[in-house]
Amino acid sequence: MILTFHEGACIRASAGDTTIVFGPVSKLSKKYKPVNFGADVAFVSFNHADMNGAQEAGRGEKQPFVVYGPGEYEVSEITASGFPAGSMYGGEGKINTVYSVSFDGLKVLYLGALGDMDLPADVLEMDSPDVLIIPVGGEGTLNAAEAEKLAVKLEAKIVIPILYDEKTLKLFLKEAGAESTKPVDKLTIKRRDIIDKEGEVVVLSS
Repeated sequence: MILTFHEGACIRASAGDTTIVFGPVSKLSKKYKPVNFGADVAFVSFNHADMNGAQEAGRGEKQPFVVYGPGEYEVSEITASGFPAGSMYGGEGKINTVYSVSFDGLKVLYLGALGDMDLPADVLEMDSPDVLIIPVGGEGTLNAAEAEKLAVKLEAKIVIPILYDEKTLKLFLKEAGAESTKPVDKLTIKRRDIIDKEGEVVVLSS
């Protein structure tokens, strides 16, 4: 699996000929650049222009299957479960869907714009995620301290922060004891690469 970051809450994951996108940025966003690639599956966790641009994640005949909200999903080799949680992103309380996705032999837990530390019991009782994608910037989502606390609680092997600016990222890295972490353009991982990892923070540059 190859993971790349595309501003805001947008993460792309690719394996072979299959691409999925989490939190694609809409062309209506006033803060981030819209996505500019085609995906097979688009996971939209929160109804806000900064992360609901499923229409922008299509290219020509390649239009994504859109996963929007709680439920069980299966698309080709990808299985996913969505769970309702809370967020105040954008200043208005809405449901934020947390997605647990099995893709390319790895389990990805995407928290979207999560603002509530109290995750559904079903999520907390799951096996530890291989990759945790978590907001760290506050403004209606988890702040740096909350994000680090939740990442430890979930026992994630790799932690990827989203929805941050330079200041909040620095705070999160300090909370995580990972101040020396440098951004990388992409993260390429296989199951064997993460067996011994525990809470390793990876910052993806946009």
